[in-house]
Amino acid sequence: MISIQTLLGKEDEFFDLLEASAAEAHTSVVALRKCLANPEMLTRMDEFITTRRKDKAITVRILECLCTTFITSFEREDIEALAAALYKIPKTVEKIAERVVLAPEYLDGIELSGHLSLLEKAGEILFIMVKELRLDAQLDRMRLHNETLQKIEGQADKNLVELLAYIYKRPNEVVRAIFLKDLFELLERVFDRCRDAGNVVSRIVLRSS
Repeated sequence: MISIQTLLGKEDEFFDLLEASAAEAHTSVVALRKCLANPEMLTRMDEFITTRRKDKAITVRILECLCTTFITSFEREDIEALAAALYKIPKTVEKIAERVVLAPEYLDGIELSGHLSLLEKAGEILFIMVKELRLDAQLDRMRLHNETLQKIEGQADKNLVELLAYIYKRPNEVVRAIFLKDLFELLERVFDRCRDAGNVVSRIVLRSS
């Protein structure tokens, strides 16, 4: 027979793992902001690969725990969805870093500081949301967090349109335009991943309220 203490221990492990995954996601976006602020210094992928591998291991552990745990206070599919959404953040960030390593010179003259500040803010809010799951977060508070994430994602979309307009006005720089368009769309995808994870957290709190 499974004891209450055992169940509570499993619950704590889920919280620990989800928080660790959110922390790795945040770490990855902070690292991205730093490297894009000075792209010529980015010559190796080690930091991004390590972060993505750590998060992958955390995700695998979450899925293992789901296979051996029959009772949780949250829906199993919500835990799985949140784990998957969190993992996609460092995975996508790594793809961005890969492209910058290939051709950092194509970022000359491209101003991304506002975009990256928004991304780091999204990572911070998402980390807070995941941490508050353990604390029986109030629905109203979680809605505010999620609304902020939605606004950040919306502003990021507007910024992307402006960046695309910049490269479309330079038809003679075809290769650079392809590079930048790919990079901008991957950046947008990171925002989308943060939004998706925030939506899952909000759904978890809504079902538990």
